[in-house]
Amino acid sequence: MIKILIVDDSATMRKILRSGLSAVPDFLIVGEAVDSYDARDKIIQLQPDVITLDVEMPRLNGIELLKRLMIYYPLPVIMVSALTELGKKTTFEALEAGAFDFVTKPSTSGCTTAEMIAELVEKIKMAVRVNLKELRTAAVSSGKVRVEKQISSFLQKDKSEINVIAIGSSTGGTNALREIISQLPDNLPGIVIVQHITPGFTRLFAERLNECGKIRVKEAENGEIVSPGFAYVAASNSHTRLKSSGDSYLIECTPGDSICGHKPSVEALFSSVAQVAGKRAIGIILTGMGGDGAGGLLAMRNSGSRTLGQNESSCVVYGMPKVAWEKGGVEKQVSLEEIPAEIIKLLNC
Repeated sequence: MIKILIVDDSATMRKILRSGLSAVPDFLIVGEAVDSYDARDKIIQLQPDVITLDVEMPRLNGIELLKRLMIYYPLPVIMVSALTELGKKTTFEALEAGAFDFVTKPSTSGCTTAEMIAELVEKIKMAVRVNLKELRTAAVSSGKVRVEKQISSFLQKDKSEINVIAIGSSTGGTNALREIISQLPDNLPGIVIVQHITPGFTRLFAERLNECGKIRVKEAENGEIVSPGFAYVAASNSHTRLKSSGDSYLIECTPGDSICGHKPSVEALFSSVAQVAGKRAIGIILTGMGGDGAGGLLAMRNSGSRTLGQNESSCVVYGMPKVAWEKGGVEKQVSLEEIPAEIIKLLNC
């Protein structure tokens, strides 16, 4: 049984969550808490496996409780967030503080209660498989030292044959991408990113990434040219692919059915990069559940691209990189802290 503690100051929301989750086989609602102090006591008493946590609560908000939990009593925490600008901002603060994932409240997101519960059920099932050590651990400083040495040599090089970098990630990827982007110089080839995230959050995610390093990060737009020193985050509810335009690449954002269960799909991006870039590309697959991107990464490697996969010990969820490795798409597995240096190394080859 997966033991769940519901933490929310709204009696209505607690009732909705209890009703929906208690109907799932192997889920056991061990208790409810009305605020962070109540939750603190019940966590010790009830020892849940997973917590659902509201952000805005009286006395001590969910973010502060989360920060304390990750230090003293680490547990997988799924935030229940409002789809407002403030709600989006605090959701990313929660992810950076160690939350496993989040769902949005139906009253603010337009989704139905049933859709929210279905999403929450899947994320709870994933949460019990989480690597808590990586969820709570920040970037290791030694990785930054190594990448600074590699950057020095890259800055002395006139031009690399590689002219685009494609990255795919899912659960745990928001923090993994933050760690990578924060350490890279701004003279790299253009980077195109697919991160599985709830619709409506990609623009703010791109803005937060833009604040953490030298690379300029923005939400991808249809028809724009992939430029050096920029990173482009695939927008919600469309697939992001690359197409050739002379010596450059254009971003193509198109509607369509989900691919590998996702939209945007890593598979769609990687497959397009394999077709238009080949040996001029680097493909990187990061932490996440499932197998999205595995076939596309293999196609990239077969076309001459250099490919990296995040290793098991540094993944929050070793799913996507595992499938890609087993299919043969990953040329080399490395830890999250080593990825920036590996990128520079490949550019210098």
